[in-house]
Amino acid sequence: MLDWAGASQASISFITERGCRLYSEDFYQLLDMHFGPGDWYAAQQDPVRAARFLEHALECPPAGFDAALLWDMLEYLAPPLLEAVLARLYQVVKRGGYMLAIFHADERVERVPVYRYRIGSADTLWLSPRDMRRPAQLFNNRAIEKLFREAQSLKFFLTRDHLREVIVRR
Repeated sequence: MLDWAGASQASISFITERGCRLYSEDFYQLLDMHFGPGDWYAAQQDPVRAARFLEHALECPPAGFDAALLWDMLEYLAPPLLEAVLARLYQVVKRGGYMLAIFHADERVERVPVYRYRIGSADTLWLSPRDMRRPAQLFNNRAIEKLFREAQSLKFFLTRDHLREVIVRR
């Protein structure tokens, strides 16, 4: 399983106790390292920086993962980089595998909280705010369907925290 929230003992314990191996990467930190400081989204337009980011962030074997926890990270990718990241995800997540993505449901906000996610138990997910940031773009259900147009299926859930959880079957 690929987890973009960064390593946390709670998530590691939860996932490994179920017999899964986990590869954890703090995707937000990688974005900041490759595209900050300054305007992340302008920096993501630079093809050289984007290529270095992809090599570092998704240097994984083809079909190496059964599942990926993407959390809210897709909202912080400018459109060209977002397409490249999704193409790479489709390579590294096995056909029939699952991806979990989260999107902010309020489409009129200027800045949204960036969360650090930790799995507490089968029915508990801890969200810790780590920053406030303007998303590259906000997604409604139709935009999410278009984003994952190559997926076998999508399931949408709206949380009480005004987040859309989307389970994608590759």
